[in-house]
Amino acid sequence: MMNAKKRVGVVGATGMVGQRFLTLLENHPYFEVTALAASARSAGRTYADAVGGRWKMKTPMPACYADMLVHDAAKIDEMAELVDFVFCAVDMKKDEVKALEEAYAKAEIPVVSNNSAHRWTPDVPMVVPELNPEHLAVIESQRKRLGTKRGFIAVKPNCSIQSYVPMLTPLLKFEPTEIVATTYQAISGAGKTFKEWPEMIDNVIPFIGGEEEKSEQEPLRIWGKVENGEIVKAAAPVITTQCIRVPVTDGHTAAVFVKFAKKPTKEEILDAWKNFAGRPQELKLPHAPEQFITYFEEDNRPQAAIDRDIYGGMGVTAGRLREDPAGLYDYKFVGLSHNTLRGAAGGAVLIAELLYAEGYFD
Repeated sequence: MMNAKKRVGVVGATGMVGQRFLTLLENHPYFEVTALAASARSAGRTYADAVGGRWKMKTPMPACYADMLVHDAAKIDEMAELVDFVFCAVDMKKDEVKALEEAYAKAEIPVVSNNSAHRWTPDVPMVVPELNPEHLAVIESQRKRLGTKRGFIAVKPNCSIQSYVPMLTPLLKFEPTEIVATTYQAISGAGKTFKEWPEMIDNVIPFIGGEEEKSEQEPLRIWGKVENGEIVKAAAPVITTQCIRVPVTDGHTAAVFVKFAKKPTKEEILDAWKNFAGRPQELKLPHAPEQFITYFEEDNRPQAAIDRDIYGGMGVTAGRLREDPAGLYDYKFVGLSHNTLRGAAGGAVLIAELLYAEGYFD
């Protein structure tokens, strides 16, 4: 199953998610970074020079990347000589991202994307590896449409939904009918630090553009089925959300209310969470958390500051599971995920590890 290391490029390498990709890929057992790409204005400069004072990770820039020359992301023929696949985390208009990623795929360079541009392209899998790995099967149909042998696009979903959809997925057997979720989202989700965004200190902003629509619709695509070469989203449950920006560096928290057609006991829910594992755990992929969902019994957990980094930021956590005393919903709980690890670059790396293990890069 495992082949030689694949050569990987990071497109959008100078941005916050691109930086996170590079920290995760240093000394990776499956992948070796052989090309960095960004906008034309960064091309031809060393990575250290192109990033300048904009390195946003808590750990220093890995020395192995500092002197690498940055390529122009638009020069796909140049990149094709250097890589077997790419991660994409560019900051461009959606239609431009869509065209760029499709151009890479048509050049026989598989794309694992952190961007939202292709999340609703019918034959592009949008994957949380533990939740819907079977959606990768749609790649065969996508390749037929694109006219490629190797090239394809796979994407990860929005970072906010990963604070509650992992907890809801093991409960689908109890037929949830209505879900209300309010997400409290860290500033790194906007690619910012407090130094760059002092207005967020001691503040809450009750709006994040486009986020509520994503949070309400993307779970239904995750829970959908592959039919006739396309992913058809699930018809239920009904989901309504509010998405709020809060003064937290990393970690998206969700407060969730659920109504079921077949109401489970609290013990059945906790058992479903404890025993839920997916293909990444089965394959023991490098970035797969040993325990996907961790539940805390303490009333004041999970907390972003102390729980977001569980299993290297790739696990998700839950707490405060209880019946709704008002009877409007059956249960309510709190969820938490690390938005730039599980929710962004780490989630994309885990997708790539699954694609590698399943032979999609061959």
